[in-house]
Amino acid sequence: MSSNVLNPEIAAILAKLPARPKGRLPIEQQRAGFAMMMAGMHAGLAPHLPNESEYTVEDHTVPVEGGEIKVRSVVPKGGENFPLLVWFHGGGWALGDIDMDDYYLRIISVKLKVSTVNVEYRLAPEFLFPTGINDAYAGLKWAAENAKALSVSLSNGFIVGGTSAGGNLAASVSLLARDDAFFKDRPLTGQLLIIPSVVHIDANVDVYRTELLSMEENKDAPSLDADAVRQFNEMLQAPPEDPRFSVLLAESHANLPPAYIQVSGLDPLRDEGILYEKVLRNAGVKTQIIVYPGLPHGGHGFLTTSIATKFNKDTRDGIRWLLSGHV
Repeated sequence: MSSNVLNPEIAAILAKLPARPKGRLPIEQQRAGFAMMMAGMHAGLAPHLPNESEYTVEDHTVPVEGGEIKVRSVVPKGGENFPLLVWFHGGGWALGDIDMDDYYLRIISVKLKVSTVNVEYRLAPEFLFPTGINDAYAGLKWAAENAKALSVSLSNGFIVGGTSAGGNLAASVSLLARDDAFFKDRPLTGQLLIIPSVVHIDANVDVYRTELLSMEENKDAPSLDADAVRQFNEMLQAPPEDPRFSVLLAESHANLPPAYIQVSGLDPLRDEGILYEKVLRNAGVKTQIIVYPGLPHGGHGFLTTSIATKFNKDTRDGIRWLLSGHV
């Protein structure tokens, strides 16, 4: 199947859903719709939740410039010295919250015996760039500083991960941590980049113009089209060439932790994910990448489809691969 031919299982589901409204919606309406979509995903995950006796969950407060943020830890019971996964949710830097991936992370924590820390960074347009990345980085440092309380041994694995905008944040904090003396003795050991955004829509990418075709090819894709990408970029107001946002344009990608990247074929962001894997690999970074033909952005959330089942199994296998050198 071609990357830009919609997967038939996904097509059948979308045909039964209300048509997406044309044009740009107010952020409040977008957030309400996003919350409804997440509620449906939670309902699909609820039967798979581990028994509450198998883990502990706790919310913590982290001070940040101008306020505080919440992070949520999930720690498996019956052990210690777990590896750590620090997670950033998706939603275009403007949608979503700490509850969005809560069920998913509880399942991951118990199934893979990994402590997780879910960071609730502040959102645009109320909080403009670089607030979100600064919050994400503060959450990462908090997790490292509190490893013992989380039953974590960072030497057994210290991974960052996220979906879409969360994948952007995971890639960004990986770059920041590489160059920060704070992490010299506790370096990141992996980055899980799921359908990530890695370059601003208005960045100067002439050097890569023949490799970045999906923003045009998939400009009218379901679930996320090119205009939505532009709207989210505009709301955040990140400078297009700032490497804290456009991680593809960082001066160097050497000495970054291994990266596991998942890319949806029917996604305006498709080619930047594929290109980022190539750039990392050429810089000597260990990588794995899987591209899912016909899958729109976020389509792995349609849990009843075979492609979503494979995608989510691959995510778990990717975490295992990232941890394979450490546990």
